[in-house]
Order: sequence, then C-alpha cells, then structure tokens
Amino acid sequence: MIVNRTRLLFASSYLMITHFILYGQILPVHTEVVRWQWLALSGFIGLALGDGLLFEAFVLIGARLSMLMMSLVPIISTILAWTFLNEILNLFEVIAIIMTVGGIIWVIFERNHRGNLAESRNYLLGILCALGGALGQAFALITAKKGLAGDFPALSANLIRVLTATIFFWIIALIQGRAASNFAFWSNRTARWAIIGGSIFGPFLGIWLSMIAIKYAHIGIASTLMALPPIFLLPISYWIFKERHSWRTIVGTVLAVAGVAIIFLA
Repeated sequence: MIVNRTRLLFASSYLMITHFILYGQILPVHTEVVRWQWLALSGFIGLALGDGLLFEAFVLIGARLSMLMMSLVPIISTILAWTFLNEILNLFEVIAIIMTVGGIIWVIFERNHRGNLAESRNYLLGILCALGGALGQAFALITAKKGLAGDFPALSANLIRVLTATIFFWIIALIQGRAASNFAFWSNRTARWAIIGGSIFGPFLGIWLSMIAIKYAHIGIASTLMALPPIFLLPISYWIFKERHSWRTIVGTVLAVAGVAIIFLA
C-alpha cells in the first residue's frame, strides 16, 4: 500500500508538470464530464483496485508469476466482449484461450508443495490477488477505451486515471491516520530510489504509452505486446533475483504468451 500510493503521488506530479508544459494546463479542466467519469472509473478499477491486488501478489508469489497471471488480461477482455458485446469467438480464439490458461496453470502447479500450510495459503492468496489484478486491468482497459474515444490526448487520459487512484489512496491513508508516516521509508535509500524509478517507468511513462497504444493501434495488437512482461521477466528474475527456472516454467510462460498472440493475430 505504501509503495503503491507513494508511486502514484510522484507520478501525478510528473504528469501534471508534463501536461502543463504540453497543453498549458495542470489539469484537463475542459474535458467533458462523461469522459472524466469513464477515465476516473478506469483509474479506480485499474490503478487502485487492480494494481493494489497485483502489488500484494508481488509480495506473496513474486513478480514473475504475478505478471504471468496478468497475461490473462487480453483473454479476460475477449471473454468480456463475448459475454457483454455478443462478439463471436472463432476456433482460433478458443484454442488460444486454452493455450494461455493451460500454460499459466502448468506453471502455477509446478510449485513444490513441501511447504507448510501457511505457505500454501499465502501461495493461494497470491494467485487470487494476481487474478484480481488481471480482472481489474481488463475492466480498466475497456473503460479507458471509452474515455479515449474521439480526439482526446492520451496524456490527459492518463493524468485523470492516475490522479483518481492517487486521491482514493490518500483519502484512505488520511482516514486510517497513516498519511504522515507514509514517507518513513525515505531513509531507506534502496526503497526510495526503487519507488522513484517505479513511478517514472510505471504510471508516468508506461501507462502513458499504453494509452497511446490503445488510442492509435488495434487494441488486439496493443494488448498482445503489453502481455509480454512474463517473457522479459524470465532473464530479469534469473540475473537480478537469482531465481532458477525449470524447462516447465519457460515452456509454460512461452505457451501462455503465444496464446495471447494467437487470439489477436491469427
């Protein structure tokens, strides 16, 4: 919670400064109310609820497995479109969904079960949190697309989304009486620079670029490319976090991401 609300606070500051430089306004005050509503809802679902659950999953099961679960976002989006928008799933899409879900399940059940009951419960809770994060991101993607309709700047959309989540988190912190102690980590140099870096490359640049991708590219191609982090995290987790990957982990990860690619590119 501390990491999430602190990085969002920093990102809001970066976005408002950038917005002022590019558009002469700190906030997109002339935006239509209905657009504010869609983007604020997207920020709340994706950055507050979705990322809140994802960050908890990071703690419980690690970044690599958590981000592998996030590969479900395009799959969930497709199923939502099938359920609520009456979009028809063809045979390739059904096969791709089975591939992705199967690859993820294969990696999840690779875990050594010799741990105690508490560890098993934390592992299950971490999987559920990551699944909740994927659901949040899928719904956030759909609502953000609504807010981006027409000729609306991706930077303004990102600012509204991030600012909404920031306000929500800090209101909760004030109610709980934890706002003043939020920067206690500042004396920890490693944590300080990690959160600053995370706020720049995540909700500032990363989400801004994802809004541009959703706006100008086919949403399928954009979603496919945004589902690649599990592949990137394999060498990162090996070299930085000293995780050893079995052939099952590598194959399952590649299978899951390949399923995401097939569902949109086939």
